[in-house]
Amino acid sequence: MDKNAKILIVGHNDIIEKSLTDHFAADHFTRVFSSSAIALNTAIQPAVYDFFAEHKPEYVFLTSTRSGGIEANQKQPAEFIYHNLESQNNVVYAARKFGVKKLLFLASSCVYPKECPQPMKEEYLLTGALEKTSEAYAVAKIAGIKLCQTFRRQYGLNAIVAIPATIYGPGGDTGPATAHVLGALLGKFIDAVGNNSPEVVIWGTGAPRREFLFVDDFVAACLFLMERCEGDGIMHIGTGSDVTIKELAEMIQRVCGYKGGIVFDASKPDGAMRKLLDSSRLTQMGWRPRVSLEEGVRRTHEAYLSNK
Repeated sequence: MDKNAKILIVGHNDIIEKSLTDHFAADHFTRVFSSSAIALNTAIQPAVYDFFAEHKPEYVFLTSTRSGGIEANQKQPAEFIYHNLESQNNVVYAARKFGVKKLLFLASSCVYPKECPQPMKEEYLLTGALEKTSEAYAVAKIAGIKLCQTFRRQYGLNAIVAIPATIYGPGGDTGPATAHVLGALLGKFIDAVGNNSPEVVIWGTGAPRREFLFVDDFVAACLFLMERCEGDGIMHIGTGSDVTIKELAEMIQRVCGYKGGIVFDASKPDGAMRKLLDSSRLTQMGWRPRVSLEEGVRRTHEAYLSNK
């Protein structure tokens, strides 16, 4: 992408939108629009059309406009499905109507069945029932995948689809009621250290396994895909390895220097037991993650303390 290219990044002021925006700013791109920064409500069709008509973006990164962990999914399922569906419909249609050169749609690993074979392959989409705790969000993301694929086939819209592992890093949400699991755990342990709490309580049994992707690797993969990926197939962005929530909690405990105990509340939901992506299609094209999980957690913790 040329540094004078007009780029639109659609999100909800989360780590994904902010990291992509920050990358382009640091790399001296001059015409980058962040939907949060310009207060563009992509759920409102006239607002989207007016923006596209005036600015005519050439490249679009379409991420989630509402997302979160298990607790947020359970408390706001209607908002998660409605806002993502409306935003996807409006942005994809406008991309076709106003001649966008390329659009990257970012889905989520929760689109795959709850009892999905591991690692999850692209062809497993729509082969089984979804995990209930994230069903509303997953349905919206599945619709977005199919929207991009059908607009490519019928109208020739240059839309590609990617599914990343859970993204984390500096600037990520650490609120226990809103964040994804790694950010929520980091926030809990940091608070426990500061408050000298005797224990940290964690939702679920600690047995589920999750795959995590450091934000710098995520941004690099998005740029790689925008430059090199074509076609209507789904591309996975992952590290190829996962850890249990218990192992993750113990890693974060070490990094934060917390000396208290860890208690798992088995009365709370675990979510899907495993969501490991098969990212071989992307790695065979030449992309590789660079940041290990422990290094990424340390860098995220250090950034949090520095900013605080």
